Amino acid sequence: MSDEKIYTSTNEGDVALPDCGYMKAGFPSPADDMPFPTLDLNRRLVRNPASTFYMTVSGDSMSGDVADDGDLLVVDRSIEPTSGCLAVCAVDGEFTLKRLQIENDYALLLPANQKYKPIRVTAENNFSVWGVVRYVIKKV
Repeated sequence: MSDEKIYTSTNEGDVALPDCGYMKAGFPSPADDMPFPTLDLNRRLVRNPASTFYMTVSGDSMSGDVADDGDLLVVDRSIEPTSGCLAVCAVDGEFTLKRLQIENDYALLLPANQKYKPIRVTAENNFSVWGVVRYVIKKV
């Protein structure tokens, strides 16, 4: 995730979009012409506005898991990271998106794409979990 851009969440200028509910991948519903309530994506996706940021994935190390190049991440810095979470980590001054595996005296940052190796983080590294990914908005 080099050349990362970080955007803060905001509720200024709320844009309420129609909430069309759940979508079946089959035949159209007879209720298709019914009016829909509105949905504000910031209210739906952001639990803690002061600690939530948006980031765009750059690269393919997590392809095959949940995040591909160009996807938008909703990252919450107030969530305590746990083993197995998808996290934005800072390692020796560089941001990276990986699955976090916490061990007794080290951490492993696990890529999904097999062409990349796990990153073993020890006390010698300048390391922090910058935030935990709450949502991935897919680019299609």
